[in-house]
Amino acid sequence: MRHSIPPLPGTGRPRRGLFVDHLGTLLVMPTRGYLKGPEEVLFSEDCLEALFHAGQSGWNVYLVGNEASVHRGQVDAATWEAIHAEILSGLRAHGICPVRSYICIDHPESQTPHNKDSVYRLPNTGAMYHAAQADGISLPHSWVIGDHTEDLVAGWRAGCHTAGVRTGIAVQDGTLQVEPEFLAENLAVAVREVSAGTAVSR
Repeated sequence: MRHSIPPLPGTGRPRRGLFVDHLGTLLVMPTRGYLKGPEEVLFSEDCLEALFHAGQSGWNVYLVGNEASVHRGQVDAATWEAIHAEILSGLRAHGICPVRSYICIDHPESQTPHNKDSVYRLPNTGAMYHAAQADGISLPHSWVIGDHTEDLVAGWRAGCHTAGVRTGIAVQDGTLQVEPEFLAENLAVAVREVSAGTAVSR
């Protein structure tokens, strides 16, 4: 019987995470800027295949992002939970199992019980540090992929690599206030470059 020999300490590949922003990156953003219900969940072009292969290659996939529609009163918490469930269901149907979802609906100006700040509300770094502590991922070998300033600032603060995508509003209208290491046309392109090790920093 053949036994695999574990690598010497310090010589194995570190655990790596992909922290993926949800709206505008993973999901197509409606022109109104938010999803009204689970029927509007639409994944960005080719991203499911790219994320599946990344997961098969050993990357931990995490969902991040601020869901502003709740604290703005555009969507109630129950509707958001249905949207969130549809997102997770759609990913799992394609063999993608996010280790955790850190998408945050808390905000100091929201309604009770969500009227509070949260370590998971970007640009706070709670998602990255929790993943590092709970799952043992190496933040310097991990990537945050998003289209909003707060996504990329959180990644930079946590010591992760950062990649921007052009599918989100912040990149399209020029309001992105931080320079990611590289810009990709969409999430699928970003994930393929990162997981293949071909991402080129600016």
